[in-house]
Amino acid sequence: MNFFEIKDGALFFKRRQEIMEICPWGVGLRVRATQNRSFSDKDWSLDVPAKADGKIELFDDHAIVRNGSIYAVVTDFGRISFYNEKDELLLKEYYRSWDYGTKDWKDLDTIIMQRAAARTYRAVGGDNYALSVRFEADDNEKLFGMGQYQQPQFDLKGCTLELAQKNTQASVPYLVSSKGYGLLWNNPAIGRATLGANVTEFTAESTRQIDYWINAADTPAALVEQYTELTGRVPMMPEWAMGFWQCKLRYQTQDEVLTIARRYKELNIPLSVIVIDFFHWTQQGDWRFDPEYFPDPKAMIDELHKMGVRVMVSIWPTVDRASVNYEEMKERDLLIRTDRGLNVTMECFGMECFIDPTNPETREFVWQKAMENYRTLGVDLFWLDEAEPEYTVQDFDIYRYYDGPANECANEYPARYSQTFFDGMKKEGIENPLNLVRCAWAGSQRYGSLVWSGDVPSTFTYLRYQLTAGLNMGLAGIAWWTADIGGFHGGNVHDPAFQELLMRWFQFGAFCPVMRLHGDRDPHYKPLGSTGGGMVASGADNEIWSYTPEIQDMMSYYILLRESMKGYMTTVMKEAHEKGTPVIKPLFYDYPEDKTCWDIADEFLFGHDLLVAPVLYAGERTRTLYLPEGRWCEYETGKVYDGGCTITVDAPLNRVPLFIKEGKTVFVK
Repeated sequence: MNFFEIKDGALFFKRRQEIMEICPWGVGLRVRATQNRSFSDKDWSLDVPAKADGKIELFDDHAIVRNGSIYAVVTDFGRISFYNEKDELLLKEYYRSWDYGTKDWKDLDTIIMQRAAARTYRAVGGDNYALSVRFEADDNEKLFGMGQYQQPQFDLKGCTLELAQKNTQASVPYLVSSKGYGLLWNNPAIGRATLGANVTEFTAESTRQIDYWINAADTPAALVEQYTELTGRVPMMPEWAMGFWQCKLRYQTQDEVLTIARRYKELNIPLSVIVIDFFHWTQQGDWRFDPEYFPDPKAMIDELHKMGVRVMVSIWPTVDRASVNYEEMKERDLLIRTDRGLNVTMECFGMECFIDPTNPETREFVWQKAMENYRTLGVDLFWLDEAEPEYTVQDFDIYRYYDGPANECANEYPARYSQTFFDGMKKEGIENPLNLVRCAWAGSQRYGSLVWSGDVPSTFTYLRYQLTAGLNMGLAGIAWWTADIGGFHGGNVHDPAFQELLMRWFQFGAFCPVMRLHGDRDPHYKPLGSTGGGMVASGADNEIWSYTPEIQDMMSYYILLRESMKGYMTTVMKEAHEKGTPVIKPLFYDYPEDKTCWDIADEFLFGHDLLVAPVLYAGERTRTLYLPEGRWCEYETGKVYDGGCTITVDAPLNRVPLFIKEGKTVFVK
């Protein structure tokens, strides 16, 4: 029997109740499989047409599909193995069964009577399945990417990762392997990735089909470039965005915002962006300033612009039942629905529903409100908070989107939320839209998403977690990433322990893609009122002068140091825009032949010529670090070191070890 067919430039396989397709796509291969009669028309993050002219060969008992630097061999039982151009095995499906092994005892290791197939389906209603795909694991393999998880592990080998969007967690499921392949799990369903010692497995709780894309290359850089060529790259970051952003929870009035900006002007400290956080509005879902506390926002913004300061305003995707927009949005079906129970998705000073940005009509409606109430006043960019979205009850099975049940498509939400504002700003003629957003999915980067890591605690433990999270986000295609400098929760401005943490975090933040001081500082101020923009308290002051003179001097030093590297940053940002290169990246990105670099998780490269070794533990005043090949000049001392070795240098509280590749210019005084 012949189970193979070539259809529309792809290999089509059908046996028993399953159909499978392997399609040359970009420079890799897209694999889809289902027990339905046909495939879904959803391309998810592969929605930019990218079919390619690969080469397909049919044989008596197998078929081969070639494209780019990768090829797949498929047996007549449907088992897939992937190889690179050197004929080295990269990845093969996991089978433990007589039926799916071989007919003639060629592969005895997999002929055991467990009936464990690589692709499994369990019907969950309609055309949807709870499904999984499993691959053989390699103990010698290192795995990276997959988005942002709050954990110490940088190398994800051995980890189990929830594929769900939550505050501080972003599922961006592109995996980078040290063996020279990348794999995108092109499925926004709620699920899990198990990167174990015995099996690599992706699961989805409810979906219509298996859908993933795999590519191969000799270097991690080439893998990421191929992947971002397919799923999109960030715009060119405007120069003004490369400076210092001032933020806190939260500026309560128009006068307070202006007072802060004027003080920076008096101190001759360049301020790029000032941020007006949540509950400046009349009601959630009104998307407008509360006139009681912001009586003339246009005049406020005009004055800020004259000082060279851009304005960012917080947007929440929540619509309260008391909002002026609630009834219309409900009647037009622009909100996420609940399949059972009350039609409420979040409780926060009331009962709210989240907007549904998977619906194009919702995106247009929300953008028009933002235009009318913010952009016409001069607001420059938006802070897209609650972007997961942050359900009060995270029972994904009860929520329904325009694109389908939440179990099937919830992970795409942050990408569509970013798209709402990106598309609107592009239509308005903004060449390079940029908006801060609290979550991301595969492809978010092409919508100008500057992702930050959410409401993380103010501890050294979480400072360390942000470094591994940021590096893995870059490898998953999210070139613009940052974290709240100082962490968000629990920092008392009078506590010497927090002040030490803040200094170390500020030094790390100075070399993130965006440098933004933020946090919910203790002790709090009382709310100014009981409604609208006055109903939520404000945290303690969080400007550079809010702490000790030593801290102010240190912060001023790094703000000015960052200003002095804008020429270098422009080159780095251009590469992110044109090639998808992460702004901050692990050492192995540039030095893949150096085995030591694959084990380094506590230092990073900003661009190619600046190595940053942040201090990540309380009380440390020296720093042991690894320098890759070449010669490196320590910025503070001018001392030159030969690479390929581990060194220990001084790291006083007010300084972070920085090393510049010999002969290169990073800072211009």
